[in-house]
Amino acid sequence: MAKNPTPHPYADKLTFDRIMLLIATLVNHPGIGYSDTETSDGKYHDALLEVRSQLQTIAAEFSIEFPENYPATPTIRKDLETLRHYGILDKRMYRSGYYLGTGAMTREELQVAFQALASQAKNQGNPQVRRIYEKLTKLLRGLDIELKGELFYPVRQHLNRAIIYTDPVEMIDRQNNQHTLFHKLDIVETAIVRGQPIELYREKNYYGKSHLGFRRIWPLQLIYHDIAWYLICEDYDSRHLTVERVNRFTEHCEIIDVEARGLAAQLQSLKIAHKLLKNGWGLFLGNSEQQQAELEGTLKLQKVKVRFFEKVVGFILEGDRRHPRQKIKEGRRDSDGQLLYVDYWIDLPDRSLNEFSLWVNKHMDNAQVLSPPSLVEKHRQAARDLVARYS
Repeated sequence: MAKNPTPHPYADKLTFDRIMLLIATLVNHPGIGYSDTETSDGKYHDALLEVRSQLQTIAAEFSIEFPENYPATPTIRKDLETLRHYGILDKRMYRSGYYLGTGAMTREELQVAFQALASQAKNQGNPQVRRIYEKLTKLLRGLDIELKGELFYPVRQHLNRAIIYTDPVEMIDRQNNQHTLFHKLDIVETAIVRGQPIELYREKNYYGKSHLGFRRIWPLQLIYHDIAWYLICEDYDSRHLTVERVNRFTEHCEIIDVEARGLAAQLQSLKIAHKLLKNGWGLFLGNSEQQQAELEGTLKLQKVKVRFFEKVVGFILEGDRRHPRQKIKEGRRDSDGQLLYVDYWIDLPDRSLNEFSLWVNKHMDNAQVLSPPSLVEKHRQAARDLVARYS
């Protein structure tokens, strides 16, 4: 004789709606219930009150009617135990708010992403990432304990460190508020994804008196390079592409009241900017005439040749992907078979020769420019000036 079916505790529509909305609450509001401040009267912070409030809000959004003051917090606590039973929640304490699993990532992927966040928060000084990192550190503390410290261990880290203040909160804490564009990055980022032009202001130029005053641009992308944050942008009128240091602008940042051009146009300009970056050496994208000729394919590239000697031969040979157009040719060897020098060949636009020279100069007496003649003379004169400075 067949057994009578056992009614499921969530077979009733009201209870089924309740637990499904609880799952939706935890999915859409990870960390809900956490508070890093005590209540005003010093009483215990009941995380489930916040969970219940958000659950009721979501129920109203989906036109699901609950009885007044439903559900009670003990009922939600029972539902949370049900989610633990089915593995939807882990069987551990959630002292820093409730969330489901690791979102869209496996634990291994989360570990890699968390370490990248940690590096950018600590060394590159991204204020937005720093806030996210600090929040995640609290939310994931229980998981790190479960993994015996493996989650928070910095297996990989970018050591390139920003040489300027980037976090407005840190500036204020250190009483060194510099009133730079870092105070308005939220507006810049919004303008980027919406394809809106903005007006910025630059009051200082440490390398001359040009490019000062108001500028109207299409912001395309924030990038970190070597020692600082930069903004890839396109001039509003001329469409000339440039890369600008973020801290060289003041905190004046206003959206220009014109129709947004959308992401497709933004991406098209960004691709062109990255094509120029890939084609050259460094961040300078050239003046308007150079840029136009380069993009049209009519610009003649300079054939550059540099000879690197013994002490840095190994370093040069290791970098087989410094530039897509580079060629490295081994030179003569001594009686022990050791390379005496290698020749480094590359074709570059004129706009990149100054930044390329800075890289060559890092190697001092272990590098000799062989072509083009203008670059040879520039380095020869720099060597004379250096000798004179030490005389």
